Amino acid sequence: MNNIAKAHEKADTDLDNTYYVYVYIDPRNFQEFYYGKGKGSRKYAHLSDSTDSQKAKLIREIQEENLAPIIKVIAKGLTESEALLVEKTLIWKLGKTLTNISGGHFSNNFRPHNTIHKDLPGFDFHNDIFYVNIGEGEHRNWEDCRKMGFLSAGQGFQWRDQLKRLKHGDLVVAYLKNHGYVGVGRVTHEASRIIDFRNHDGLPISKEEVTAPRMFDNLDSEEMSEYLVGIKWIATCDRSQAKWKAKAGLFATPLVTASLVAQQITLSFIQEQFEINFESLHE
Repeated sequence: MNNIAKAHEKADTDLDNTYYVYVYIDPRNFQEFYYGKGKGSRKYAHLSDSTDSQKAKLIREIQEENLAPIIKVIAKGLTESEALLVEKTLIWKLGKTLTNISGGHFSNNFRPHNTIHKDLPGFDFHNDIFYVNIGEGEHRNWEDCRKMGFLSAGQGFQWRDQLKRLKHGDLVVAYLKNHGYVGVGRVTHEASRIIDFRNHDGLPISKEEVTAPRMFDNLDSEEMSEYLVGIKWIATCDRSQAKWKAKAGLFATPLVTASLVAQQITLSFIQEQFEINFESLHE
């Protein structure tokens, strides 16, 4: 422990059994450059940091000018979880000017930086926009999906579980391999086994209605059955009119589902081609 830490250790006895959040401030310009959480003398530990981190380098620069960082506790009497949340909030607020490497606890609860200009699911509206790969073959067919208001996946838990990401109200963009985007819709019913699925009229789907010859395989298996998600289609097209443009940076993946929120090129293309506006469709 360095001399500064020892000198302050006695004054920290009232914090030994509780967490606090602290800040490091550059005395040359009074700018905050690091937030942390801890208890006892934890706030002084960085003064002897010999790593190559941006924080340690800045502290050494300050010390080389015969100065010391200003260290202040800004919240006290916290549980560890509370301290983590306060710390993360401050890091998010001043993230661009800090030496913190942001991540870990609560990182997924905060809006990404540089996104104030756009609407994001979970922050500005409840639902997400998902790409859904139809995965056409013996077990599913686009025309069935289009006609009867569903998307499906299954014949294995790894495909079923991806479909279960879709929640009521999510927007979906259906993709047909080797063709392009063929539909935009909204989830009305979350994933259920085909034998439990009911269409918008409350009726089950029968083998006689569907084109896919093996859609009812593994009917009694929760793991291997086909699973269906109810969709209210907003705009669709035939496979011969699928929307695609080569070498345009459009999104496609063999995964069953993927969020499209960060795929601005693709979203703009879909809006233009299907003559819709995603912002007006958000719930």
